[in-house]
Amino acid sequence: MLTSMQVLMLEAPKEFLAERRRNGADTRDEVWNGVLHVVPPPTFDHQEFCADLEEVLRRIARQLGWAGAHEAGIYDPDRPTQDFRVPDIAIAPRSSITRRGIEGPAKLVVEILSPKDESREKLPYYAARGVEEVWLVDREQRSVEVLVLRGDAYVVSLPIDGVTPTDVLGVTLETVPGRRLRIAWSGGAVDV
Repeated sequence: MLTSMQVLMLEAPKEFLAERRRNGADTRDEVWNGVLHVVPPPTFDHQEFCADLEEVLRRIARQLGWAGAHEAGIYDPDRPTQDFRVPDIAIAPRSSITRRGIEGPAKLVVEILSPKDESREKLPYYAARGVEEVWLVDREQRSVEVLVLRGDAYVVSLPIDGVTPTDVLGVTLETVPGRRLRIAWSGGAVDV
């Protein structure tokens, strides 16, 4: 039984791309400087955690007048078909959103880490697009590394007594007993 493989296609046949599009298998695909990155579907646990987290973040984003989406593309507006990434969750002002996805600066992107994923490799792209904050979430541990854009690179927002403050949403993040991620703000808290 084949357990993993790395595939490199120098040129993807149009039939291959059309088949992926027709079957809906391309929804997580990304294009990095004209190179197609075919991303496998996440596990059920990953999707369930992501949906719970997205529900909380979208509620907070709406209160700020922004929008949140699951797997919305972050596009280079100068090369939208040749350069885009697809985070698990994205929060952006409505002025940055087009029918295609997010083509202006996003406020926040959330990448839920998976084995062998490319989340960290996306950071320079997100910085170049002006994404203000990136959360790298370890779903298993319910821990979050918060990266804040300073100039053209990200710096880590360090926890204070186990609680990590965030700039963009004005919430704090904390791993709590029972393997839960607590998101707290002035009006309340939710454990995911």
